[in-house]
Amino acid sequence: MRTVGGRVAVAAALAAVLGGCAGSGDDGKRPVPPSASARGATAGGTAGTGTTAVRGGTVGPAGSACELPVRFAVAAHWKAEPVDAAKESAPSAQSGDGDLGEALADALLRQGPVTMACEIDAKPAGSIGYLRVWTGRPGDADAGGVLRRFVAAEDGVGKERYHSFRTGGGLTAVEVEYSTTNRLVEETKKESAFAVGTPDGPVVLHLGGMDTEEHERMRPAYDLAKRTLTLS
Repeated sequence: MRTVGGRVAVAAALAAVLGGCAGSGDDGKRPVPPSASARGATAGGTAGTGTTAVRGGTVGPAGSACELPVRFAVAAHWKAEPVDAAKESAPSAQSGDGDLGEALADALLRQGPVTMACEIDAKPAGSIGYLRVWTGRPGDADAGGVLRRFVAAEDGVGKERYHSFRTGGGLTAVEVEYSTTNRLVEETKKESAFAVGTPDGPVVLHLGGMDTEEHERMRPAYDLAKRTLTLS
């Protein structure tokens, strides 16, 4: 289980300085990329055209790294880890964080109507960023409305462009391309997300990145999820 709560104080401090970068969970340190042969199977340097990610595994079904209402393929070398938001946002008697720690954890783990359920880390593939999966409560079937509330809960949002599409698994989805601006350093970066409705509640997949360049490098992994996503 990924330990998000233990990083709350650090994340909060970074958020004050880096804004959107910290909010995307990016630490500003570029990892050592895989070997040349391995890069051929990553989202950032895929075999052939560089626009199609090589499949590395699947998340969503029982027994996978993250059990979710949907399943989809993960790009090679990306690492998926589940997030237990209820556990991570609970106050710790040992840490002494109290209400402040709980509030900070809640801010990191919940956005609008959805809660973080899975982080898929691009660092092992040589990029800085995450593909994050957020889930909502059953009964909220309006994927477009959920996605709009998700975006509205983020700071510095602009240039939103929404459209509908069907995933490779036949689900109706709503996607948004938008930008976020860190007003402290006057930097703007690209973001992408899409949402689907399921019998178990809405699911949002979001791709951030340290900056727009990293976002574009990681985009093939996001597109792979769109092509392969279906109900678990």
